[in-house]
Amino acid sequence: MTTSDDPGHAADRVHIESDEQLRAIASHMRHRILRVLRDAPATITQVAERLGIAKGSSNHHIKVLAKADLVHVVETRKIGGVTEQYYAMTGKTIELPETGAGQHEVLMRHALTDIESAPPSDQKSVFLKHARLSPQAWDQFNERLTALLTELNELSDPTQPAADLFVAFYRPKDV
Repeated sequence: MTTSDDPGHAADRVHIESDEQLRAIASHMRHRILRVLRDAPATITQVAERLGIAKGSSNHHIKVLAKADLVHVVETRKIGGVTEQYYAMTGKTIELPETGAGQHEVLMRHALTDIESAPPSDQKSVFLKHARLSPQAWDQFNERLTALLTELNELSDPTQPAADLFVAFYRPKDV
């Protein structure tokens, strides 16, 4: 067994800087693969089985993510005459650049697709709330929301079932 990196010590953030990286994360299937690799390394075969896709499709998407430096091999194992490669995310989170209309929205669309395809459960809450806020109230609420997100991150335990939080706090274009 060979280990090239310790998956427990991944960088905190991967900063998306190139068009190649943006194209890599624009695919819903690659978004799903990143979700699989977020908590633990996996082989191409394990990813394919977990997502119910062909091994060739899994291989293609993982290679695109690897070429964009979003995933990398963290371990190789020789089993019989076959070498298995375990992939992991290169960072715990992906940070998008601030410029470029629609970039964050692509990931939000992927999250909406995940919400829509999630099985009915008592552990699923979806809310849409409209409010009119002063700039001061906006800032206060945004600070509390940020604190809650930090708390959620601290509570995360990779041995437990996955839970995703989708948040978009914004001022809509008034008509």
